[in-house]
Parts: sequence; C-alpha cells; structure tokens
Amino acid sequence: MRNRIGGRRVGVGALTLLIAGLCLLCLNGSRDHAALAPARLADQTLIIDAGHGGEDGGAVSITGVPESGINLAIALKMDQILGLYGTAPVLLRSEDISLHDPSAQTLRQKKVSDLHHRVEVIESIPNATLISIHQNSYPSAKYHGAQVFYSNEALSLPLAQRTQTLLRDTLDPSNQRVPKPIPETVYLMNHISCRAILVECGFLTNAEEEARLRTGEYQSKLAAVLAAAWLQQSADKEVVPHNEIQNTVLLYGLRQ
Repeated sequence: MRNRIGGRRVGVGALTLLIAGLCLLCLNGSRDHAALAPARLADQTLIIDAGHGGEDGGAVSITGVPESGINLAIALKMDQILGLYGTAPVLLRSEDISLHDPSAQTLRQKKVSDLHHRVEVIESIPNATLISIHQNSYPSAKYHGAQVFYSNEALSLPLAQRTQTLLRDTLDPSNQRVPKPIPETVYLMNHISCRAILVECGFLTNAEEEARLRTGEYQSKLAAVLAAAWLQQSADKEVVPHNEIQNTVLLYGLRQ
C-alpha cells in the first residue's frame, strides 16, 4: 500500500516516519518552535539504550512478545526521527543481540557482562545523555501507563519531568504517574555519571496497552515523544525558524 503526498508517492514506512517527524515538529512548535540546528548540539550526545537483547528478552507480554524487541523498535525509530534534525545518537544496540563479552558462558554471566559493557560505553562518551527504553509488567493486569525514572536528581530530574509530561499530554492524558528516582537495584542507572532517564513505556501485562505497544504506529509515537523531550531539553535557549524545521522534516519524508 502506498500514499500520495504533494503529488509524489510515499511508502507506508516513510509516511509513518514523516508523521512521527511532524509530531516531533508540533511538540517543538508548542514551545515557540524551540528545536535544534545540527551545529548547536555538536557538544552533546544522546545515547539510546534499547533494554535487554539476545538471550535476555526481558519481560514477556501477555501474547508472548519479549520486551527486548519492542525496546529495539522504539530505539531504531528514535534514531530515524533524530536524523531528521541532523543528530546522530549513539545506539548501544541496533539489533537483537546481547552486548556481553565472548568469555561469558551462562545467562547470568552474559547479563552481568552486558551491563558492564553498557556502562563502559556510556562512561566513555563526554557530554552524554542516556535514554534507556524498557517495558513494564505486573502480576495484576489493571495497571497501565508510561513512567519515567531518573538517576542523579540534579542532572536528570528536569529531563525526566519533561519526558513524563510529554508522554501524558500527547499519548495518555489519564496517566497521572510522576517521575521517580531509579531503584538502587538497577545496576546500569546507578553506575553512570551522566544525565540519564529510564522510560517504562507501558505495561505488557495490560491487554489494551500491550496491543498498542506491539504496533509500529504507537512505537513511532513513543519514539517521537522521547526524541522531542531530549531535543527540547537540550535546546531550551536556541530557536530555529519554523519553516527551516518543517522543510527538513518534509523533504526527508518525501525522499524516502
């Protein structure tokens, strides 16, 4: 199936990306069109962590889908959307793999090695911000809603608050969750020194939310919101003309 925009034919995948990009444009536009030009974020690096991977699938949804695949799909869409703005984030993984050392043998050894490796990479990148993408689960199916967790309150709370607000305002107005400090049991978030948030995008144990989380459309919306939160937080004092941003988004979508 293909669609026509501006007299040209655009594939469904490109159209989804274009819509996500325009969603991002609207989010930035709601704050006096604050966005970014590539040079203005030259000293900042976003690291996107798609939680779990490989043998470690993380939580499993009520229909049997592992969290790791959903995390990765959102991370890859974020990478595409940020490309519209001339920004190249660092993806800790871009495929369904574990990042463990080859010497690790058991699943536990692989998990520990994977986490140590992620911390190493994050700590090696100056002026970094980490967004770690995860999915939630709970024995009761009644719970739903995205929630943001943060480490290092002084560095990370403003980004966590902005992200939680955008998630609520754009995707789920009924979500009354607030950002919370990350538990001490989460190794990665407690062993890094940069600004960092962990986003539980929804509950895989809630039937309605799980169904949305499995769709590319909702994954694109989540990716756009997370990207917008970082762009807004990083470019608070910079303003780019609205038509400059719009042309960038539209041209990228039409060229696909």
